[in-house]
Amino acid sequence: MQFAIDDVAQGNAIVVELLNAHLIACAQTIGPVTSRYWWRGSINDAREWLFLCKTTPGRVVDVTECIRARHPYETPEIVACDITGGLEAYVDWIVAETRPPANGGESG
Repeated sequence: MQFAIDDVAQGNAIVVELLNAHLIACAQTIGPVTSRYWWRGSINDAREWLFLCKTTPGRVVDVTECIRARHPYETPEIVACDITGGLEAYVDWIVAETRPPANGGESG
């Protein structure tokens, strides 16, 4: 999953919340980057940071909802891409770190 935001501190706060809830196994921050996009009939540009978050298909909806609830944009970039391969041990680690706790509370 990834999301872009113009405030790196706010993006970092979202990531910490996602990590604490075990919704993601890790996140990488790239930026600043320049985003150019259509918005309400005009081409705009913004300086943003891109957060790449590793999770499982079963957690995508929860991650999306968490980001959306805390993101200041009217229509934020929140997209998910399937992991179709990679180092098996790394993919297993993502699964283990994002597994919902058995008791329904936070693990740790």
